[in-house]
Amino acid sequence: MSSAERAGERELPYDVFAKVCPSRGTLEHVTGRWGGLTLGALYEGSLRFNELRRRVDGVSEKMLSQTLHALERDGLVHREAQPTNPPRVDYELTPLGREVAGRLLSLIHCVEGRMDEVLAARERYDAARGAL
Repeated sequence: MSSAERAGERELPYDVFAKVCPSRGTLEHVTGRWGGLTLGALYEGSLRFNELRRRVDGVSEKMLSQTLHALERDGLVHREAQPTNPPRVDYELTPLGREVAGRLLSLIHCVEGRMDEVLAARERYDAARGAL
């Protein structure tokens, strides 16, 4: 019995738990630190590169560029280059990217909303380990 069948879901043609499944790479792009934050920032609307870099505090220019390329390749982000001087490039979510980002933001909001519990658990854990 597959994991999807055990969970009562319909059988899908891809299995992220399989080492060679292409969905694993996309999951890594979406759930990695910069991918998740980039998708979340773009959910708010179209942004230029430097606007996005300011919104995703701490990301380097190189990492943001690599992240955007991966998300664009996966069909989650659309890059629109305007033939102006200087060139203007805007990034926005595709319909698929918007769906994925919406689900990711639900998880982000859940984590943000439960941080008091997380911090308390960390404190208990650290105190218990320090007592050993």
